[in-house]
Amino acid sequence: MRVLYLIFDAAVTCAVPAVYLLYGLPFGAVGAAVIFFTLFLFINIMPGIYTKVTAKFAVLAGGSDLLITFILSVCAQSALLIYRISSALFAPELDVPYIVISVVVDIIVFWNGMIRCYLTSYQLGITLRVVAALVWFIPAVNIVFLVMIIVKTREEYVFERQYEAKEREKASARVCATKYPILLVHGVFFRDTKAFNYWGRVPKAIERCGGTVLYGSQQSALSVEQSAAELAAKIEETVKSLGCGKVNIIAHSKGGLDARYALSRLGSDKYTATLTTVCTPHRGCVFVEKMYDSMSEKARQRMASVYNAAARTVGDTAPDFLSAVGDLRESACAWLNAATPDSPLVSYRSIGSYARHPTGGRFPMNVSYPLVSKTDGLNDGLVSVESMKWGESFTLMSPTGSRGITHADMIDLNRENIKGFDIRSFYVDLVSSLREQGY
Repeated sequence: MRVLYLIFDAAVTCAVPAVYLLYGLPFGAVGAAVIFFTLFLFINIMPGIYTKVTAKFAVLAGGSDLLITFILSVCAQSALLIYRISSALFAPELDVPYIVISVVVDIIVFWNGMIRCYLTSYQLGITLRVVAALVWFIPAVNIVFLVMIIVKTREEYVFERQYEAKEREKASARVCATKYPILLVHGVFFRDTKAFNYWGRVPKAIERCGGTVLYGSQQSALSVEQSAAELAAKIEETVKSLGCGKVNIIAHSKGGLDARYALSRLGSDKYTATLTTVCTPHRGCVFVEKMYDSMSEKARQRMASVYNAAARTVGDTAPDFLSAVGDLRESACAWLNAATPDSPLVSYRSIGSYARHPTGGRFPMNVSYPLVSKTDGLNDGLVSVESMKWGESFTLMSPTGSRGITHADMIDLNRENIKGFDIRSFYVDLVSSLREQGY
């Protein structure tokens, strides 16, 4: 069906200028012109039928197909023009307007497709978008990038169709309708905001399957003790306002340390059923400690002042970069572990992941990975696997290919589709398991 649509779209696109060539519009065949221009308008609005995906990815698939239509149309129209010239059939009074109309028609199809893809794709990435825009005028190179865009957007559409097929039944069964709501707790140097969701596509996936998602909302850079105090207040406020009794906490990175402190020392354990930590440096980061200790006090303060100023612009009232980083050191976490014993009221479990090589993830994990590997061993780009282990059980997400699963991948930071690992399905299954256990 899709192939037929592509052939139809390309045929209509070619026919619009061809009507002029054959009939010398506007002096004849007005009816044919009206028909083909109407069809041309139609294919630009609805280039195909895309079922079993959301409207957003239907638009994306249409954009990808419009770019294919553009290529087919340009090839067909160029072949026709070359044939006319080589056969001495070229007539300037007809062919020059034909070329102008062809160019306009193809430009419309091209930009319709590109705008659709640029606005709706997660997988194109900033780099490919920018480079493709910069090389659009270079012959051959622009074709290569156009093909790359078509391939990536088509793969994304197919991925989403497969995801929908897998998750539709889970959504109807409300597998994430847990007894207690899910409280997502972010890590260091980020905030929970609607403008940039730290957890990417995960919250919507959980909510779609019946789950209730809340956020820790602590500031981006404070000491563990200070962040824990904000988190404890949030937990108590949530439980009392919703009347839900308790929450299930899923905490990423330093958020896991904040949550453990709140449960152990600030009384939040009576409001918490489970704590699942994801890639949390429970035993600290040797890399951070060595980097911290190697810097002069002047360099530390300079870095801190830059970050703290930036953090205030996104809502932090009292950012403390040095305290936040300092609490991630191996020595600081050793003290924390001794001072925050697990509460018997809470079920603790942990999850980890790792990358296989420096190119196993996007920036900045691909930069930090080799540095962390030298000091911490097997890691996710920031935290070692050994440091991630905590609680009654530990689940290690092993990558299926050569890519790996990084610290950022575990919160869908880049909204990237990873072959063999769907982050949304992972969290839906995680929350579903909490439901099955009565939480």
